[in-house]
Amino acid sequence: MTRIKAKETESQRWSRLTEKEVSLRGSGYTAIAGIDEAGRGPLAGPVVAAAVILPPGLVLNGLDDSKKVSLAARLRLEKEIKSGAIAWGIGEANHQEIDRVNILNATKLAMSRAIGDLGIKPDYLLIDAVSITADTPFEAIIKGDARVACISAASIIAKTYRDAVMTAFDEAYPEYGFAGHKGYPTAAHREAVLKLGPCSPPNLRSPPPQLVKTCPHCEI
Repeated sequence: MTRIKAKETESQRWSRLTEKEVSLRGSGYTAIAGIDEAGRGPLAGPVVAAAVILPPGLVLNGLDDSKKVSLAARLRLEKEIKSGAIAWGIGEANHQEIDRVNILNATKLAMSRAIGDLGIKPDYLLIDAVSITADTPFEAIIKGDARVACISAASIIAKTYRDAVMTAFDEAYPEYGFAGHKGYPTAAHREAVLKLGPCSPPNLRSPPPQLVKTCPHCEI
């Protein structure tokens, strides 16, 4: 007889995503930050990390690894995360830092900056796959962006922020097509670099909303 596995409900999926955080809260931790990055593979642009502390009881329907979520869902989730989170922070490492210390160490640098941007000190860190030097207890979880809610939330914030950076780059350098490939090594991007050479990051006169850090609970 063939057994058909019952499809996981959204409620069951959310319980699974928050299981790690619930367990840590049961051990006495109250400010658990999920950390993830975007931009380790591109030819252009910064590597961006985000840190997010979610409150108990918050439900974010459809939350998942940002690579598995549609653009419309990512933008919806970005708003819900920023408005509902206890705190969220962004950190970047630019192309010069990437070239100087390598992409892995630049990623760790961006993650440390994202933690510092939270505004409050977390008491536990859950990081997608990367181990960092920190005075806070942490775990590096393989595929954490699909397994742990706060890491998934960080992946959404990092991805939408970095996409906004690259869209702003596209306005300054439309011939490179940054709005489409976001700096990743597509055939069109490689062709543009061979034809035009490298470009410098532009000075943004009026950054898009995603690039302006505001209080997550205020309209300021």
